[in-house]
Amino acid sequence: MKKFVSGILVGSLATAAAAAVAGLVASVKKTVIDPIDEKEAMIEENRKKAMRKRVSR
Repeated sequence: MKKFVSGILVGSLATAAAAAVAGLVASVKKTVIDPIDEKEAMIEENRKKAMRKRVSR
């Protein structure tokens, strides 16, 4: 019975730790990676617009 209880506790702690790591990764992605991707997309869109304007003249 003692092994069962310790297994339950270890499993619960491991699950909580995994959830914390997943939350940390998600928050870093949202605050760091997504804004960089949005900025790159905006720059690419502006570059395409500039190329169209240059060709139409």
